[in-house]
Amino acid sequence: MRLLFVPLIAAALVVVPATPASAAQTVRVTSLSALQSALDKANPGDTIALADGSYSAGSTLAIKRSGSASAPVTVTAEHVGKATITGSKGFSFASGVSDVVLRGFKFRNGASLSVPAGASRNRLSRNDFQLTSGGNWVTVSGDDTEVDHNVFQNRTSQGVFLQILGPAKAMAQRVHVHHNYFFNHQFSGSNGGESIRLGLSDHQSYSAHAVLEYNLFEKADGDSEAISVKSSDNVVRYNTIRDSKGYIVLRHGNRSVVEGNLLFGSGIRFHGNDHKVVNNYVANTGGRAIVFGSGDEADSGPTSKLHDRPDRVTVAYNTVLGSSGVIDGDGGDFKPKDCVVADNIVKGTSGTLVTLPSGSTVKYEGDITTGGTSGIPPGGGKSVDPKLVKDANGLFRLSSASPAIDAGVGSYPYAATDFDLQSRSGAFDVGADEYTASGATRVPLTKADVGPASP
Repeated sequence: MRLLFVPLIAAALVVVPATPASAAQTVRVTSLSALQSALDKANPGDTIALADGSYSAGSTLAIKRSGSASAPVTVTAEHVGKATITGSKGFSFASGVSDVVLRGFKFRNGASLSVPAGASRNRLSRNDFQLTSGGNWVTVSGDDTEVDHNVFQNRTSQGVFLQILGPAKAMAQRVHVHHNYFFNHQFSGSNGGESIRLGLSDHQSYSAHAVLEYNLFEKADGDSEAISVKSSDNVVRYNTIRDSKGYIVLRHGNRSVVEGNLLFGSGIRFHGNDHKVVNNYVANTGGRAIVFGSGDEADSGPTSKLHDRPDRVTVAYNTVLGSSGVIDGDGGDFKPKDCVVADNIVKGTSGTLVTLPSGSTVKYEGDITTGGTSGIPPGGGKSVDPKLVKDANGLFRLSSASPAIDAGVGSYPYAATDFDLQSRSGAFDVGADEYTASGATRVPLTKADVGPASP
């Protein structure tokens, strides 16, 4: 028998039987009290749907019942974006709850949302977060949490849209954040307004294995860090940032990958060891598109809040556009050590294009610079017009006559997929784009590609 939503006139809760082969139920509710009652009785496979409308929450909506990997409990707005939670409270996940999907709500309430440590395999999907309170709006500390197709928008207070943390002495594992829209954070202070914060300084030595991908950031102006990574072994890839002062920043931690991002007016800055920054397209008209962060210490201790110098960081196969100081360094007492700048296209307008501080130990090879004084030592690359052409989406790519084609030097197998997600073959082409006669494939993300209404 097919599941149907049953029109409700007077009753607050209606149970619609599922197919005979399953014990799962679809429950439609029209009040928060009925919603809590259904939450308290939920079984694996159940769907609890809150009817369209606005609901003021004066007490917490507690999620205590788990689903299973094959049959999650789904707590949803009957129609995405049509059930609004206002008031002073909201949903909470109990520690130990697993396999619950929270979907489709419009949050205009005053309570933050937390997925605590011990709550695993839960999902926040297609929600609209615009809370009335400050602080950190959503905190994820549970392993294998998926945060997808949400919008986080419109705040002027200190605090982050999304924080990923974990237990006191660990990080949440394998959190996957994708296809979200982070919009209009206008906190005017100097610190504490990131869109995403992945860890804290005292969690920097813990591996998280998080993946942040296919997210769009616009007007991420609450902090100089739109994405602030303060843990180890993470991947930040295929995101688009535009019209924002916030950068992708590896602030603390080691061994993270920043790959294939499209950044317009933004950039990448890093501290720490053994990172790979590859196949990114970074266009910053003000310069400072890729920044080797300052070194206030040689290697950060597990709770240090100082700036760790970059050690053994590879910056390779990026297309980097700016004015002067396009690839730059912040200096500090401890200079970048044993780093690599290889096979990048660096295009500026004037001045010195690559300006790492004196005393840095960096291997340069295969880079192509144009539009200013190179700044790369002799033998580390060549100053030549890469003959870029702008495509219909505003991205500068290799033309068929580009000297960057098949000009890659050295071995960087982890850069073997270009920013179009095409496999490179033979000698790699310098820069983020591997030339193909069939034309461009990558398009910067727009609002149509992310958030609650996107595919």
